[in-house]
Amino acid sequence: MKTEDHPFKSKLYEIIFGVDTPEGKTFDIILLWIILLSVLAVILESVAHIQYQYGEILRALEWGFTILFTAEYILRLYCSPKPENYASRARHYKIH
Repeated sequence: MKTEDHPFKSKLYEIIFGVDTPEGKTFDIILLWIILLSVLAVILESVAHIQYQYGEILRALEWGFTILFTAEYILRLYCSPKPENYASRARHYKIH
């Protein structure tokens, strides 16, 4: 199934993978902010007095971020022309 045969998938692909499109740039900027906020929530939760006072809120935020990142990954797989190749890319990265 080709992505260009499905207008919704094509548009989604353009937004998610199109770094040179206005929508793609906006998507990337929003995603970067979400990543930064997620990291900030984890950092704040590691501080004892902040965790004590705001722990429930921070855990809820972390779950929200996890759900967003999962949805983003599923959308990437959905609109990818070859989802099996996209999904298997991670195993080719080596950590030294």
